[in-house]
Amino acid sequence: MELSDDELCRRIAERDADAFELMVERHQSRAYRLACSILGNEADARDVSQDAFIRLYEVAGKFDGRARFTTWFYRILVNLCIDHQRRNRWWGRLERLKSPGDDPDRQGFDPPSNAAGPEGEAMLSQSLSRLRPALDRLSPQQRAAVLLQAQEGFTSREIAVVLKCTESTARVHVHRGIMQLRKLLQND
Repeated sequence: MELSDDELCRRIAERDADAFELMVERHQSRAYRLACSILGNEADARDVSQDAFIRLYEVAGKFDGRARFTTWFYRILVNLCIDHQRRNRWWGRLERLKSPGDDPDRQGFDPPSNAAGPEGEAMLSQSLSRLRPALDRLSPQQRAAVLLQAQEGFTSREIAVVLKCTESTARVHVHRGIMQLRKLLQND
């Protein structure tokens, strides 16, 4: 019988190492993918997603089950991503001054491709190369809201829980983020 996320979280609060390992296995790839989408840097995404699991281990006892576990956990992850961006804002300014070929970690974001054949992969790569800089220009809240909806399928209510805002504010973040992306991509 497979344990639910709620039950695993309860066991993690009791310091069950096996439950923690199972939770990491279950959610690691999605957490990394979301962090990578928000941060745009694979090394930072690895670090922040690992930090999110460490934080989960530390605060598992605070999970009260009012929201889905994934909603609660993604709040932790998104907050860590936003904190990471704030701490490293000055570093990002320096990175933009360098040419893209100077830093292999800033080459771009290459999520798994579902495109068929080399032509489809080339089109996807070109689209992503345009999308990444546009996403970087959104506010952290807009970026997180758009990615949570588009990539993870979160509802406005779930996005509101993750971003600690009202449901209408979450819808505004998604709407404004999408409108800004459209504008940026049309002007590109």
